[in-house]
Amino acid sequence: MSKRNDAVLDFLLTRRSQPAKLLKAPAPSAEELNTILTAAARTPDHGKLEPWRFVVLEKEALNRIANEMPERGAALGVDPDKVAKSAATYGNAQLAVVVLSTPKAGAGIPEIEQVYSAGAVCLALVNAAHAMGYGANWLSGWASHDDACARAFFDKQDGEAVAGVIHLGSFDNLAPERPRPDLAKITKWISE
Repeated sequence: MSKRNDAVLDFLLTRRSQPAKLLKAPAPSAEELNTILTAAARTPDHGKLEPWRFVVLEKEALNRIANEMPERGAALGVDPDKVAKSAATYGNAQLAVVVLSTPKAGAGIPEIEQVYSAGAVCLALVNAAHAMGYGANWLSGWASHDDACARAFFDKQDGEAVAGVIHLGSFDNLAPERPRPDLAKITKWISE
């Protein structure tokens, strides 16, 4: 058994996402982001398949996406208020990382486990950003679920899906704590 690390445990027990709309400059530098991505890539990955990849969206790309969202959202029939909210989130963003799930067919590992690995990468990325003192928020939304939008905005390729869009930046105040799950309601112990 390895030595208990109370600092890491305390971090995990108190961490919380920062609302994307409240994130501001500065965002992580390229060097800091490489450290964050390196930590995220250490996620569980059965078969060592790396069934995910990263697309980094810098400010200019985020602005382009925000400007294109109203037209694409209208074409899809998305509620205009929802589109406006999404466009504002991307337009105000400083930096975002898209995690694309890229399952490898015929690799001997069930696809669902590969998808879970992409989700684990998202959480690891959020936690690594928080550990470096930045705010992060894991979002998806209508644009990530539409194939044409995901291709145009996030470089989605055939056979891929957007696992998450992680918005990164600085923040003034820690987000308020929210209610957490009641473990007694969601946990069953089986002893025999």
